[in-house]
Amino acid sequence: MNEALLRELVPAVIGVLVRRGADFAAAEDAVQDALVEAVRAEWAEPPRDLKGWLITVAWRKFLDAVRAQTSRRDRELRADNEPGPGPAESADDTLRLYFLCAHPSLTPASAVALTLRAVGGLTTRQIAQAYLVPEPTMAQRISRAKRTVDGVRFTRSGDVATVLRVLYLVFNEGYSGDVDLAAEAIRLTRQLAAMTRHEEVAGLLALMLLHHARRPARTTPDGRLVPLAEQDRGRWDTRMIAEGVDILQAALARDRLGEFQAQAAIAALHADAPTAAETDWVQIVEWYDELVRLTGNPVARLNRAVAVGEADGARAGLAALADLDPELPRHTAAAAYLHERAGDLAAAARLYAEAARKATSVPERDHLTLQAARLRMIKESDGIGKVGSDFPDDS
Repeated sequence: MNEALLRELVPAVIGVLVRRGADFAAAEDAVQDALVEAVRAEWAEPPRDLKGWLITVAWRKFLDAVRAQTSRRDRELRADNEPGPGPAESADDTLRLYFLCAHPSLTPASAVALTLRAVGGLTTRQIAQAYLVPEPTMAQRISRAKRTVDGVRFTRSGDVATVLRVLYLVFNEGYSGDVDLAAEAIRLTRQLAAMTRHEEVAGLLALMLLHHARRPARTTPDGRLVPLAEQDRGRWDTRMIAEGVDILQAALARDRLGEFQAQAAIAALHADAPTAAETDWVQIVEWYDELVRLTGNPVARLNRAVAVGEADGARAGLAALADLDPELPRHTAAAAYLHERAGDLAAAARLYAEAARKATSVPERDHLTLQAARLRMIKESDGIGKVGSDFPDDS
């Protein structure tokens, strides 16, 4: 049995059960039981209509659970209403399931876990392993999330922006264990893009592809972070870049710009540069201007300040940075980089060391520590020369 195909069918099957009257938690449990039966079955020949088979088995699992918990009268009534086997229903409820899993009453962590379970079809063990938490902890998180959305009915269109933020959170988790969350986020976003022509869905898919294309070059075999300017561009996945650019161009042509399209445009300009020195920083600053206009996001303003430093010189970048809250994540690293570009190596070394202490990941901490040590060595030896680009890649 093709487990990947089974996982793709999960949200649609849950949606059918919910539409028939099952509450979300019971429907999700019934579908998981049906998946187990499908994987364990010794098929002489797989069913021609796998979705229809899953719906039939999951609905029976749901009824079995109801029968175990209700009176005989209620059991008989539900059994009489059980639809017989037949072709799968054509309506696709997957999109509604996306909105349900990204319900605003859920915390981001719960929304991500529920999306991976109900839409992605991952097991609790796989999700727990990906997030490096004990399986019982993840099971409780998912159970609480299911209880929160139980009984929710949609009277208006769901919030696409919330769904996209949940998918972006999944993508940014990267990978660990036997589940590659970045690849899983791309798969789910592709699925969402196939159901809607929403420009921002396309923008997010393009952004994911353009970032993911650089993944082989982002770290060394021993896990050391490689800044964008130092990456071996020959290791970038050009086919994935081309796909991302095509998707982005089609979205931009609809003339309904959103923040994910703007971010993807910035990533595309980095991907288009044959070398770091040939990067079109002027255009990147213009796209950051659009991103700031759309979102007012202080992190976007921080990244814009670094881009201004590349386009107009380090002093201009430091002036743009001076208007921002120094407590912003990675503000100190940006200041270190721009001071280094301005030639103030003593201040840069001090700021790199401070940024290392604030780093939230081991690779970033190690990278910043190395930059501080490198500049101290240059100062101690009174070395003079052009300083390279060491600000961590966040484009």
